[in-house]
Amino acid sequence: MNSGRLDEELGRMSRIIDEIGEGSLLLLNESFATTTEKEGSVIAYDIIRALKEAGVKILTVTHLLSFARRVHEETKDDPASGVVFLSAERKHDGTRTYRMIRHEPELTSFGLDLYEEIVEKRSIQR
Repeated sequence: MNSGRLDEELGRMSRIIDEIGEGSLLLLNESFATTTEKEGSVIAYDIIRALKEAGVKILTVTHLLSFARRVHEETKDDPASGVVFLSAERKHDGTRTYRMIRHEPELTSFGLDLYEEIVEKRSIQR
């Protein structure tokens, strides 16, 4: 083993960055999941900010709540920022609509809701 998973992920990101330029669209799905939320948020912020400044459009799905909250706070009052936050719609009673809506980042992924629903269904089936 010559390197860790984060090192491998950063190497892949470096190769991608070498190939893209102004006007490119970069799709990221749970990038920097190989490290802690705090470290991943710092890395994601720095890389995505630099790419945005270089004219790259970025679409990202992330679990890095500190990163999402920081970007939201910096861009929420600037409609020209081009930053849009989407979330899976949930009604007040917790019902899912399976639609994506504009919504500021929340400090939960609702994982406990899903867990409880699954456990409850298994209990009923037995």
